[in-house]
Amino acid sequence: MADPSVPEIHHPRRILVTGGAGFIGCNLVRHLLTTHGSLRVVVLDALTYAGSAANLDGIDAAHPGRYRFIHGDIRDLPLLCGILADEMIDTVIHLAAESHVDRSIADPLGFVSSNVLGTATLLHAARLAWRDRGDVRFHHVSTDEVFGSLGPVGCFDETSPYAPSSPYSASKAGSDHLVRAWGRTYGLPVTVSNCSNNYGPYQFPEKLIPLMIANALAGRPLPVYGDGRNVRDWLHVDDHVEAIDRVMRCGLVGATYCIGGGAERGNIDIVRAICALLDELRPDPGGSHERLIAYVADRPGHDLRYAIDPSRIGRELGWRPRRSFAAGLRATVAWYLDHAEWLRRITAVPAAHGAAP
Repeated sequence: MADPSVPEIHHPRRILVTGGAGFIGCNLVRHLLTTHGSLRVVVLDALTYAGSAANLDGIDAAHPGRYRFIHGDIRDLPLLCGILADEMIDTVIHLAAESHVDRSIADPLGFVSSNVLGTATLLHAARLAWRDRGDVRFHHVSTDEVFGSLGPVGCFDETSPYAPSSPYSASKAGSDHLVRAWGRTYGLPVTVSNCSNNYGPYQFPEKLIPLMIANALAGRPLPVYGDGRNVRDWLHVDDHVEAIDRVMRCGLVGATYCIGGGAERGNIDIVRAICALLDELRPDPGGSHERLIAYVADRPGHDLRYAIDPSRIGRELGWRPRRSFAAGLRATVAWYLDHAEWLRRITAVPAAHGAAP
């Protein structure tokens, strides 16, 4: 019998990425297809406001015969069973989720339906398709928000208790528990990762960094919750997708890995850094972009601080973030400046008003 403490290397051949038209998803799809020349990647996405076909432009042409997009919902069990069988999927990377705290406060039941029921349906479909196979993997991508709020010191790790503060984080906590339950009850080969705040190309401009860039370019106010001192740990999406790839292939079945960027910053410091970069790269005749900063009423239940200790994934799988925050933020601002048409298309759908990290 294999030693359960030693990871078995998984060799994916045909991967289903749910939520692949979203921010992290589209970056992951590009990474997988570019890095692993023999993979076939199937994307399933409902194309809600934050998932856009524009995020996947050019992928099919760049990787002919290795990529397929399917418009559909993870709560559609017959659809899922058909995809898993027809495409002979051996790996699921589950990213599909409603992910914005402000929207979850306004529509909590929608988040429960998508994030909890959707995850359960996907797990059920995978179990039906795979039976007792051991050469398969189900990787679930989650968030550090499930752990709640940190004080001024310390970091979350894989042993941190769950204490979600919002309907969004509670729904993600529920989906985490379901994944682990399917692993323990049914023997489904699962892994889970909890990441810190992502940033980078293709992020929908309701989250802090792209929202500030988009608003500043349009001369609109830059809304900052409370006093702006809430702290987040920032992780470039390219580092994150590399970590997901590593966990999918080398992670211990049943294990959880915390993925962090080691770049804690206060929200107001992020906004000021964006303004300074825009002042340099796209000067405004009206003066510094900092003049647009506008403090707004704080979000209900706003967590004070998140920070991740990524020691386990570094120690066991050899992953560490490769991009400094300063270089990553500069590259991100430059990407949005260079992709004005993408930004125009994506913001045709109204975004939330808050400055949500």
